[in-house]
Amino acid sequence: MVSIESDSARNRKVLLGIGFWVQGLRCFPWMGVNFFLKDGLRVEPSTLQILLNSANLPMVAKPFYGIISDSFYIFGQHRVPYIAIGAFLQAISWMAIAIFATSGMSITSITFYLLLGNLGASIVEVANDAMVAETAKQPNSSGELQSFVLMASSIGGVFGNLVGGIAINQYSPRMMFFVYAILLSLQLLTTLSIRESSLNLPKTPSNIGLKKQISELVCALKKPEIIYSILWFAFSYAVIPTLTGTMFFYQTQHLKIESSLLGISKVFGQGAMLVWAMVYERYLKSISSRKLIAAVQIAMVVFMVSDFLFVNGVYKSIGISDSFYVVVISGLLEVLYFFKVLPFSVLMAKHCPRGCEGSVMAFVMSAIALAMIVSGYFGVALAAYLGVNGDDFSGLSSALLVQSVCTLIPLFWVKCVAEDVKSEKKSKEN
Repeated sequence: MVSIESDSARNRKVLLGIGFWVQGLRCFPWMGVNFFLKDGLRVEPSTLQILLNSANLPMVAKPFYGIISDSFYIFGQHRVPYIAIGAFLQAISWMAIAIFATSGMSITSITFYLLLGNLGASIVEVANDAMVAETAKQPNSSGELQSFVLMASSIGGVFGNLVGGIAINQYSPRMMFFVYAILLSLQLLTTLSIRESSLNLPKTPSNIGLKKQISELVCALKKPEIIYSILWFAFSYAVIPTLTGTMFFYQTQHLKIESSLLGISKVFGQGAMLVWAMVYERYLKSISSRKLIAAVQIAMVVFMVSDFLFVNGVYKSIGISDSFYVVVISGLLEVLYFFKVLPFSVLMAKHCPRGCEGSVMAFVMSAIALAMIVSGYFGVALAAYLGVNGDDFSGLSSALLVQSVCTLIPLFWVKCVAEDVKSEKKSKEN
């Protein structure tokens, strides 16, 4: 019996470890995509940002993928086949990009392949997350698997950014796409070699039905403390005009920052995310989620004003190099957007009806993905209005000021975010 349990635990770790590591490594080919679009297809910053944001559209439908995998079994399995399907779609898309990635490749073609790749990635992520959640519900679960997959994903991200920053100088983006396609093919073969019955997952009924799952989600979203919080949270992202494409061109084309430093910057940001998770777990859990979310929003404003000072040469005048700023401050700002996801997830878990936690959190992630897409389009419109392009960055400082002001706006309605359950109980007692 012990041997069977150890075998199932080992199989789960192999399947999920490889899965989370490969998904964490997605930053590796995406760094190649940025440089291929800029140097190979010579697109404008606005085009680059529109393409990258549009490619994230499949992420918006994550709740639907979750409901499908819960409701429909494939050959008696409802997790492993979906991981295989997702890995297959990604391998096909990145291999196609590697083959056809030439200066004559059309924007429409690369957009289609990136959409296909992100569709596969979102299916894999939903299935992987569901497996981790199901395992966590088992009586003998100690939380070890959650820590393991977080570490696998983080290692993949660190490795991908470091190697990607170096590889882009040594090899063509096509080689990066090809290498990642090979890794996805290996993940696919590994997944196909593992039967779901060997993973010892909890048995769930296969006839739950779409209508029942959707009705449970709708009932949860009818609670004012849930729907108003989600609407505010999505608005807090959508209202900020993201200038990712413009800043990428500014750093690489205007400041001539090396690609290896951009990789280190992303690694620094991921390290900051891990530190934030540990600090929150140890010191900040008792603080109101609403206060923490508001504090992160204010910190974002401060860092965006810092970007304004950076573009205007203030930091350079006091001896801080552009490279240092890009690695440390820009790397931190890039992940600061997602610092408030952790306290918000905890808040939603406290307010969710029992049994709806997974579907509600999938809906939250979907809302964030849609809000980030809207934010990207808003940023493109702002840059175009102020005349910012790949050759003229004179309006960038004004765009950063507008961005800072827009980030402040959600704070005026932060009371739409529900109070913690404990805080509500205390207020009733008082």
